[in-house]
Amino acid sequence: MSVTRRDFLKVGAAVGGGLLVEVWSPGTARAEGWKGSAPFAPNAFLRISAEGVTFVCPQVEMGQGIMTGLAMVVAEELEIAPGEIRVVASPAERAYDNPEFHLQLTGGSTSVQADFEPMRVAGATAREMLVAAAARRWGVSPAECTAASGAVTCAAKGKRATFGELADEAARSDVPRKPRLKTGGFQVIGKPIGRLDARPRVDGSGVYGIDVRLPDMLVAAVVRCPVPGGTVKGFDGAPVKGMRGVVDVIQIPAGVAVLARDTWAAREGAAKLRVTWDEGPNAGIDSDAILADYQAAAKEDGKKVRSDGDAARALAGSARRIEATYVAPFLAHATIEPQNATAHVTADRCEVWAPTQGPGMAKEVACRITGLSHDKVVVHTTLIGGAFGRRISQDYVAEAVWCAKAAGRPVKVVWSREDDIRHDVYRPFALHAMQGALGPDGNPVAWSHRVVTQSIMRQAAPEIIPAILPAWVPGAVKGGAARLATWFLGRADEAAYEGTEAVPYAVPNMSVRLVTRELGMPAGNWRSVGHSHTAFAVESFVDELAHAAGKDPYLYRKGLLSSAPRNRAVLDLVASRAGWGTAPPPGRFRGIAQHASFQGFAAAVAEVEVVGGVIAVRRVVVGLDCGRVVNPNLVAAQLEGSVVFALSAVLKEKITWKKGRVEQSGFGDFELVRMTDCPVIETHLVSSDGPPTGAGEPGVPPVAPAVANAVFAATGKRLRTMPLVLPG
Repeated sequence: MSVTRRDFLKVGAAVGGGLLVEVWSPGTARAEGWKGSAPFAPNAFLRISAEGVTFVCPQVEMGQGIMTGLAMVVAEELEIAPGEIRVVASPAERAYDNPEFHLQLTGGSTSVQADFEPMRVAGATAREMLVAAAARRWGVSPAECTAASGAVTCAAKGKRATFGELADEAARSDVPRKPRLKTGGFQVIGKPIGRLDARPRVDGSGVYGIDVRLPDMLVAAVVRCPVPGGTVKGFDGAPVKGMRGVVDVIQIPAGVAVLARDTWAAREGAAKLRVTWDEGPNAGIDSDAILADYQAAAKEDGKKVRSDGDAARALAGSARRIEATYVAPFLAHATIEPQNATAHVTADRCEVWAPTQGPGMAKEVACRITGLSHDKVVVHTTLIGGAFGRRISQDYVAEAVWCAKAAGRPVKVVWSREDDIRHDVYRPFALHAMQGALGPDGNPVAWSHRVVTQSIMRQAAPEIIPAILPAWVPGAVKGGAARLATWFLGRADEAAYEGTEAVPYAVPNMSVRLVTRELGMPAGNWRSVGHSHTAFAVESFVDELAHAAGKDPYLYRKGLLSSAPRNRAVLDLVASRAGWGTAPPPGRFRGIAQHASFQGFAAAVAEVEVVGGVIAVRRVVVGLDCGRVVNPNLVAAQLEGSVVFALSAVLKEKITWKKGRVEQSGFGDFELVRMTDCPVIETHLVSSDGPPTGAGEPGVPPVAPAVANAVFAATGKRLRTMPLVLPG
């Protein structure tokens, strides 16, 4: 689909006066029904008026600093200090669709990747129109005018006008067909400025989902079946309705909701409510049985993911073979802010306040439940106290809308920590069966990899596909498309094996195959998704090959990465900064790993001690090549968070099932890394002028294998199951 520069940017007069700049994307136009006319973009990204400059951020702020990062991109081309820009969250509208996904969704480390160029163009277009307006006002050529520090000046005339003073006139200007973008000399991009949203987070004025308060609002606690997919057979709400503060007890698709005047009354009522369940076909889910099934499934042929040469023949003809099986457990997201949402439903309107990664998906869910058209549903995206992929699923939003629809007044659904752990959409259980063969020089000549896991997208499709399709598509058609996508993605889900199909090491015979198991429990995106377990298997196995070959793990990798310069460069970076090849402090041992994900290239060196049979990670040196860096402070923070997040999974976390039930219930038995467990974390970035790539997730995958490889260096024991626990 072709589009002119003029159509790409829709510029006009804002309501109440001023300049309004809108950026078009193919996903937006398609969603609204592209017919070859001007693109439909009802909401602006950039508004300039006498009151100042406002940037409407198209990506959800969930702690990663995107409101600051994208504001910096706009500010660079607009020639204004980022601190002079007011940043607000976008409403749930198709104009703000993520071009990577064709729906309004923040995830996959795509925010800067997707919006870097569009936001530069928006800023540059506004700048040139403001300069043109000033030139007309002063009777000079635009070349005699300069935009800087939020104003346009003309040295020859001794004139100066702020952007706000020029906004109305600029709105009547012609749109530049090809605004000039900077080719270098950035003043904002690449600088470690502070976060623009720091103050409201510190002083408490920022509103998270759990902070929402509305007049006449009720609070709901939902009692859900302990077995996924179970349904209500019966309940007696009368005793609970008589409790102080309880207003009503209702059945909704997720279970039974206790509606009360405050959270305490709702929780007390839920604790006393007795529900009879039909536990359904998943009542027999058991972790031990799943492991046994996966071990058997690893012998199945599965679906071809990659096939170079003839791995089976090379393995059969080799005298130096290595075999290993790696296991990664189910994992909960354990966001510090538990799931919550607030909704108010009337006969002709629905409003939702939610800490959601997918405002467009939340809107679609609300439309489906209420039967209202998209223009009658409003979604307010709040600040988010941790997401990590959990808030892509809109189950908590659906519960709030159902409750509000029944109550006829605003209702806020708040999950307890126990709810959050026991009713998550979990990182799937995964098993990796691997075989390798070494040649006379110790380099691998064959590599066989079987991945056994669940499909994430098969379960996510029923929510994602309807939100991608245009609003005018009938619900029945959306449902049919979702069912078709569910069937297809269940057979070929890249998220199940990502990272295995692009192993960068030079191996002439490589086979990767996928065996998919559908188990009945909900599966979802977890920070770095499939890479979170595939990197553990791949980089642990490379280490095993290096040991079998009698070679240094870093030099072995480096020698096999001759055709992968970015992988090799970031590996060299962390090895150098960690002092690889020199003696670590007494009692410490090092492990190394590298992995590419979300178009970013990351590597890590971990230093560990084993004290009394307990693994203690003392230092992690992590490096990242994510192309051009907009704000190094934000990227460093993402890497530090990635290390802590990964270490929780490496050392502590797992979800297990017995009789269809999750056995863990909170931070007492689903532990996170605490401050006392946290190592020294050193972050390093590869300098690059290339396009920005992912930064929020690539730091997670190499941490687990780096730690596991360090444990082997310390103990001589290969730990192939996460979390890593030394035997007896």
